[in-house]
Amino acid sequence: MAFKAPVESYKGKVAEVTVGKGKRAVKIGGENVLAFNQAFDEGQFPNPPKIALEVWDMEPQNWAPWVLGPYKDVAADPVAWAKRCEELGADLIYLYLISADPNEKNTPPEQAAELVKRVYEAISLPLIVYTTGNETKDPAVLAAVAKALSGENLLLGPVIKEDFEPIANAAKEHGHCVVTQAPVDINLQKELNVKVSRILPSGRIVLDPLASALGYGIEYCFSVMERTKHVGIQFQDAMMQMPVIANFGGEVWKNKEPKEREELGIAWEEVTAISYLLAGADCVVMRHPEVFKLVKGMIG
Repeated sequence: MAFKAPVESYKGKVAEVTVGKGKRAVKIGGENVLAFNQAFDEGQFPNPPKIALEVWDMEPQNWAPWVLGPYKDVAADPVAWAKRCEELGADLIYLYLISADPNEKNTPPEQAAELVKRVYEAISLPLIVYTTGNETKDPAVLAAVAKALSGENLLLGPVIKEDFEPIANAAKEHGHCVVTQAPVDINLQKELNVKVSRILPSGRIVLDPLASALGYGIEYCFSVMERTKHVGIQFQDAMMQMPVIANFGGEVWKNKEPKEREELGIAWEEVTAISYLLAGADCVVMRHPEVFKLVKGMIG
């Protein structure tokens, strides 16, 4: 008698979030099955996971030479850097406004917004814009960005419990999506999502449960991310039915082992990426272009 694998189906479904508009729009989420489990789950995964490549608004100072190397000629120019990432085949550009942090250059909000606009106009990909999580400065920066690119449907983050209201309201007013970020805790994530969903619909919210690197807490982060998907899809919790983003490039390459050997660092980021994709990440943010090619091939 031939073996017939059991097939499960779930009533919960992840919201589909569109980032960007027109020809540059990219959809993430929308699945009602667990990650890469279609052989055993009856459902649909309409949008394969997407990969964003990281771009900084200032030249990095402490990157390992083999990470900075592919971008060395453009690292001081965020516009050129973003265009390089587009040429590499990224699905989205993740623009990190690190210079706006008071502990860095403390770039004024209007100046940061002007830079985002220049980057956006130079590429044809959707844009994720992240600040550093400074609850005092971030609302002003992201509000300025939202206004400067009103109607362009950017993905803005991180939205944390201390500053969710002004950022979510700016996103609502100017037609953008947001990323809610909680510190590796499902209950805190749900609590934040409940608050933000009073301002924005689930189709404009992405979850960032935080992602550590392989060997530095990935087991716990993986479990929280996987559990988030289970709660949303299997148990139909509407406040956990948003796509998940995993941003781990910086977490990988700041560690001792990846800094010592390029081959080890590439393997480190690759395994970290695959782990989070298996946990259910709908979008991953990566740093090394060689790892990006490997993981993009795996998804394909």
